[in-house]
Amino acid sequence: MRVKAFKAAFPHTLPVMAGYLFLGLGFGILLESKGFSFPWAFFMSVIIFAGSMQYAAIDLLAGGAGFLYTAMMTLIIQIRHLFYGLSLIEKYKSAGKIKPLLIHELTDETYSLVCSCEPPEDVDPNLFYLFISMLDHSYWIIGCTAGALLGSLVDFNTNGIDFVMTALFIVIFTNQWLETRDHRPALIGVLATAVCLIVFGADRFILPAMVAITLLLTIFRPSLEKEETP
Repeated sequence: MRVKAFKAAFPHTLPVMAGYLFLGLGFGILLESKGFSFPWAFFMSVIIFAGSMQYAAIDLLAGGAGFLYTAMMTLIIQIRHLFYGLSLIEKYKSAGKIKPLLIHELTDETYSLVCSCEPPEDVDPNLFYLFISMLDHSYWIIGCTAGALLGSLVDFNTNGIDFVMTALFIVIFTNQWLETRDHRPALIGVLATAVCLIVFGADRFILPAMVAITLLLTIFRPSLEKEETP
């Protein structure tokens, strides 16, 4: 049963593997350039497993940020996972003992695969989602650790490496825009974020933007769902 689930899950994760190995390499190289050796990259990718937060953590570690500030930054950067989790309650309701692991393994890309990929009829759905999650995590661990090891052996110019996460989100946004006919959710997200950026400033706009997006999507939900109904 587990072998079947692994074989069914693996092909779906290949695009994520390509992205995570590249992004992980960038993170590892950048982390090592700040004076943190490869064990830091390994344990951060195992325990934190959050690309955007790990990139942010590099400057937090290098700048000696306090615990409270780090916790607040983590909440602000990763708060979108709250909404991911709410939408997966039904799908993960029968996961049992592996549910905490599925929760820990959740990322933007894993969420996308879990929502879009259906397991074959002869495969346990929980094992299918578990292997998708664990395979994605393993790619990230390998990429981060390899990047730090490579960075310790070869001198790199790290200018621009920290832009890779921004580039990833641009690609994800573009792909979703091209694959959907109704662009209202995307426009709501862009406009709400732009207004919050102007009103609250670059250091404080993320949390208000997430709240505004949630409220607006809730208000327009009946209309959006009506459009999706064939």
